[in-house]
Amino acid sequence: MKLYSYFRSSAAYRVRIALNLKAIDHELAIVNLLKSEQLGKEYLATNPQGLLPALETNDGVLAQSLAILEWLDETYPQSPLITGTAWQKSQIRNLSFAIACDIHPVNNLRVLKYLSNELGVDGEAKNKWYRHWIEVGFEKIELMLNENNDYCFGDQPTLADICLVPQVFNAIRFDVDMSAYPKIAAIYEHCNKLAAFNDAAPQNQPDAN
Repeated sequence: MKLYSYFRSSAAYRVRIALNLKAIDHELAIVNLLKSEQLGKEYLATNPQGLLPALETNDGVLAQSLAILEWLDETYPQSPLITGTAWQKSQIRNLSFAIACDIHPVNNLRVLKYLSNELGVDGEAKNKWYRHWIEVGFEKIELMLNENNDYCFGDQPTLADICLVPQVFNAIRFDVDMSAYPKIAAIYEHCNKLAAFNDAAPQNQPDAN
């Protein structure tokens, strides 16, 4: 199994965490987003969407991180990412989608590049844009979480934590004041005590330097 990844890709970060949690042996193939390698002929032959991540399996190539994560959960049932009753599973998905569908897309690298290159938005204004959409999303997510939970739901990491941790990493990178979101910050800190999360972190990737 091969994961096409870039160290600061939030979506690839999610998949790295899941692969670690499930102890799935895999190879990393680095695609440098800053050099636009995702738009090169070689990568497009693998993933016509030209996005990261992509997961190469014996059955073919999967793109889109949430689809990859659901496939991993169905194919490798150890350390399940979506657990509980139908209602509990829907709550895990609800929080995950709030991050992956509402916060992340408007702060994606290609959106930021468009703001800079096509609309002439300067660096300070671009960073303000980035922080705004994280803060709007985090205000709502903070309300969705219970007090004193180590994880978003239950007593083990789920799909929700896998989506939340990379988003918090980005928030910190762009100087979002995390003291405004104590429940989110506590979950982030607790998750990063686990090797599966820490080993998947951007700074610990082979292409980080």
